[in-house]
Amino acid sequence: MTAETDTQTTTVYRVTGMTCGHCEGAVTTELSALPGVSSVKAVAATGEVTVVSAAPLAEEDVRAAVDEAGYEFAGTASGR
Repeated sequence: MTAETDTQTTTVYRVTGMTCGHCEGAVTTELSALPGVSSVKAVAATGEVTVVSAAPLAEEDVRAAVDEAGYEFAGTASGR
Protein backbone atom coordinates (compact mmCIF):
# COMPACT_ATOMS: atom_id res chain seq x y z
CA MET A 1 0.00 0.00 0.00
CA THR A 2 1.26 3.47 -0.89
CA ALA A 3 -0.33 6.80 -0.08
CA GLU A 4 1.06 10.07 -1.39
CA THR A 5 0.54 13.58 -0.10
CA ASP A 6 2.01 16.81 -1.41
CA THR A 7 5.15 16.33 0.63
CA GLN A 8 5.39 12.69 1.73
CA THR A 9 4.79 9.13 0.63
CA THR A 10 3.69 6.46 3.10
CA THR A 11 4.21 2.84 2.07
CA VAL A 12 3.50 -0.33 4.03
CA TYR A 13 5.86 -3.21 3.27
CA ARG A 14 5.71 -6.85 4.35
CA VAL A 15 8.82 -8.30 5.99
CA THR A 16 9.10 -11.92 7.11
CA GLY A 17 11.25 -13.26 9.91
CA MET A 18 10.74 -10.49 12.48
CA THR A 19 9.82 -11.96 15.88
CA CYS A 20 10.69 -9.35 18.52
CA GLY A 21 11.59 -5.77 19.34
CA HIS A 22 15.21 -6.35 18.38
CA CYS A 23 14.06 -7.45 14.92
CA GLU A 24 11.91 -4.33 14.61
CA GLY A 25 14.90 -2.19 15.58
CA ALA A 26 17.22 -3.80 13.05
CA VAL A 27 14.76 -3.28 10.19
CA THR A 28 14.01 0.27 11.34
CA THR A 29 17.71 1.16 11.47
CA GLU A 30 18.45 -0.09 7.96
CA LEU A 31 15.38 1.49 6.34
CA SER A 32 15.90 4.79 8.19
CA ALA A 33 19.30 5.06 6.51
CA LEU A 34 17.75 5.25 3.03
CA PRO A 35 17.77 8.75 1.49
CA GLY A 36 14.53 10.64 1.99
CA VAL A 37 13.12 8.40 4.74
CA SER A 38 11.65 10.43 7.60
CA SER A 39 10.10 7.65 9.72
CA VAL A 40 9.86 3.88 9.97
CA LYS A 41 7.55 1.78 12.15
CA ALA A 42 8.15 -1.97 12.11
CA VAL A 43 5.69 -4.34 13.81
CA ALA A 44 6.96 -7.90 14.28
CA ALA A 45 3.53 -9.27 15.18
CA THR A 46 2.07 -8.35 11.78
CA GLY A 47 5.24 -8.33 9.68
CA GLU A 48 4.33 -4.86 8.45
CA VAL A 49 6.75 -1.97 8.16
CA THR A 50 5.37 1.51 7.51
CA VAL A 51 7.82 3.89 5.86
CA VAL A 52 7.27 7.62 5.38
CA SER A 53 9.57 9.18 2.79
CA ALA A 54 9.94 12.32 0.72
CA ALA A 55 9.29 10.34 -2.48
CA PRO A 56 8.46 6.72 -3.37
CA LEU A 57 11.41 4.41 -2.66
CA ALA A 58 12.87 2.04 -5.22
CA GLU A 59 11.82 -1.50 -4.32
CA GLU A 60 15.35 -2.79 -4.83
CA ASP A 61 16.65 -0.29 -2.22
CA VAL A 62 14.02 -1.40 0.30
CA ARG A 63 14.77 -5.07 -0.44
CA ALA A 64 18.53 -4.48 0.05
CA ALA A 65 17.99 -2.67 3.36
CA VAL A 66 15.72 -5.42 4.71
CA ASP A 67 18.23 -8.05 3.55
CA GLU A 68 21.05 -6.15 5.28
CA ALA A 69 19.02 -6.27 8.50
CA GLY A 70 18.77 -10.05 8.12
CA TYR A 71 15.12 -10.43 7.13
CA GLU A 72 13.14 -11.14 3.98
CA PHE A 73 11.34 -8.49 1.98
CA ALA A 74 7.93 -9.86 0.94
CA GLY A 75 6.55 -6.93 -1.07
CA THR A 76 4.05 -4.22 -0.25
CA ALA A 77 1.03 -4.80 1.93
CA SER A 78 -2.15 -5.05 -0.12
CA GLY A 79 -5.81 -4.73 0.53
CA ARG A 80 -5.60 -1.49 2.48
